[in-house]
Amino acid sequence: MEARILQSSSCCFSSLNTAFSSGSVNRYRFSSIASSPKPLSISFPQRTRTTRARAPFVLSMSKKDDGTESLTYKDSGVDIDAGTELVRRIAKMAPGIGGFGGLFPLGDSFLVAGTDGVGTKLKLAFETGIHDTIGIDLVAMSVNDIITSGARPLFFLDYFATSRLDVDLAEKVIKGIVDGCGQSNCALLGGETAEMPDFYAEGEYDLSGFAVGIVKKEAVINGKNIVAGDVLIGLPSSGVHSNGFSLVRKVVARSGLSLKDELPGGSGTLGGALMEPTVIYVNQVLDFISKGGVKGLAHITGGGFTDNIPRVLPDGLGAVIHTDAWELPPLFKWIQQSGSIEDSEMRRTFNLGIGMVMVVTPEAASRILGEAKKGDYVAYRIGEVIDGEGVSYH
Repeated sequence: MEARILQSSSCCFSSLNTAFSSGSVNRYRFSSIASSPKPLSISFPQRTRTTRARAPFVLSMSKKDDGTESLTYKDSGVDIDAGTELVRRIAKMAPGIGGFGGLFPLGDSFLVAGTDGVGTKLKLAFETGIHDTIGIDLVAMSVNDIITSGARPLFFLDYFATSRLDVDLAEKVIKGIVDGCGQSNCALLGGETAEMPDFYAEGEYDLSGFAVGIVKKEAVINGKNIVAGDVLIGLPSSGVHSNGFSLVRKVVARSGLSLKDELPGGSGTLGGALMEPTVIYVNQVLDFISKGGVKGLAHITGGGFTDNIPRVLPDGLGAVIHTDAWELPPLFKWIQQSGSIEDSEMRRTFNLGIGMVMVVTPEAASRILGEAKKGDYVAYRIGEVIDGEGVSYH
């Protein structure tokens, strides 16, 4: 195993600040012996383009006329319910988990940490040969999680594991990680490269990423002050992002199309559309937060709208989603039609064109949508907070 290790064995937070402010990028592993306060257990609510688009988002391809069996995420090997059960059990051992990021006290601030991978999107990277953007996905999955607490990303670390190190391929992957850190304004502090013969198939690799950010204690966004009548603003995704690919690969296999074929109803190839890197929302979301009125944020990953939006809502509150508020992108239309996937399964597996949902005051919603009308960015009013439980669709 080849580890990228910092020559100095220790570092304190004050010296890290210099690296953060200078924007330095370090390809070595960071190790700290600074004393740490006892972790603080923090409870989060848990649950077991501006105007409306020209064409409505309507999921209506649940079954094919020929009776083709509807594909599900569970049939593809991913059981969201099992994952939820594991989180429930872990919560008994480590109370306070359940948010998108974990919080750790540091003076008048919290460090916010998140970790993630890119799932079986890696399989498509191997098949398409597109390796220089998968690192962007890796960074995005973690930094998009920690900004839901209002945290500004500070640094990122990566883990790259393979059976035999291909230096040229690894360089492409790390280039994407560097690009993602640049988009997030965070330092690539280090990482590890592990060669594990006979563990991975030849030419394949696995990735994990770890991000840490910081937010003042009084500025933490946790959804506790959300009330009925608050507005849900959706920020567009670039595609599937990095969740749901086990199901996507089943759909591709059933469809008979190759990744080099044109995407039906879209532009470019199917493989290119599926490999489009995840949007990094850091700068846009932090700008919205700085202007006030943002009460909650949900990164729409595994679990889709159905499971992720309730994670930021207090008990007794739910959300209604207006399905005509934005146009369902061609890629998702093709996935649903080709896989004969039920509406409920689509809503619980994919982002459906919305990668980040903000819960904001009505006043903030008016400001955000007004700025969007000027062409500054694309945003949609996709719903409201209501009394009740869960997410309903109209």
